[in-house]
Amino acid sequence: MGAKSLSSRAIIGEYYNTLQQDLGSSWIDSLSNYFESNQESETYAWLGMSPVMREWVGGRQAKGLREGGLTIRNKKFEATLEVLVDEIRRDKTGQVMLRVRELAQRTNSHWAKLLSELILKGESSVCYDGQYFFDTDHQEGDSGQQSNIVSVDVTTPAAPSAGEMETAILRAIEQIVGLKDDTGEPANENARQFQVMVPVKFMSVAAAALGSQIIVDSSTSRSNGIITLGQIGGFATSLTVNARLNWADKFAVFRTDGETRALIRQEEEKVTMAAIAEGSELEFKEDKHEYGVKAIRNVGYGYWQRAVLAKLV
Repeated sequence: MGAKSLSSRAIIGEYYNTLQQDLGSSWIDSLSNYFESNQESETYAWLGMSPVMREWVGGRQAKGLREGGLTIRNKKFEATLEVLVDEIRRDKTGQVMLRVRELAQRTNSHWAKLLSELILKGESSVCYDGQYFFDTDHQEGDSGQQSNIVSVDVTTPAAPSAGEMETAILRAIEQIVGLKDDTGEPANENARQFQVMVPVKFMSVAAAALGSQIIVDSSTSRSNGIITLGQIGGFATSLTVNARLNWADKFAVFRTDGETRALIRQEEEKVTMAAIAEGSELEFKEDKHEYGVKAIRNVGYGYWQRAVLAKLV
């Protein structure tokens, strides 16, 4: 695109076009529920599970819903790109548009940034039941005390083998499937799809743990339990490598096929772009244009029962 085509209208159009094409990190939708907001904050009243069927003895027994909740307050976010008028006039190689497209890509990664920060704080930030999101003593109604943290013994926590990682992943999946709701019934008995989220340092070993048909432990070899579980039980496990996680000896597993998810995205105002450009006071006085992006949104914890933190010890 030649320099003469770089009007503010063209730049804004290119930004929105790229924004629509790039959906951001693929794991965002599978790990979080999206809710629109129309006010400063939203309160989510998490209602307990519906009653299970029972034998009709002595008439109906109505069961009220337990209530718990959390409030997510919207925050305003922005990013502003400054472009000199001379840069626009001289741009023969499309460098300005490259920066505009990069701005759109970084905008799309904003959800991943917010949700990753939420995951990293999971051991020290409370969710709707008043406990930390990742905790060992969750308890609601008739659930009994439960944990969504598992500890797995490995030789070197910072450098597990493929076999040790496979074992840890299976332990986390078992923990998710075994969790109970506030009525004492299984909360994830129909779970079949899971996402393993690891930091970059575990990328290779997690790929081996999930994809190798044969697992080698010391001097012995065996079939991969994760693959076997998928073949005979219909369980599907995918891998997400999250470069924003700085964990040295842990990773997380999420259930991804439930109506309710582990995390929440809330948005009051979708991404918009505005410009101070041709004919503006900024152009007259400083010979430059500014393109500003804004969104009003935030994130929060959903159901802790949909996630387990695996610690390698």
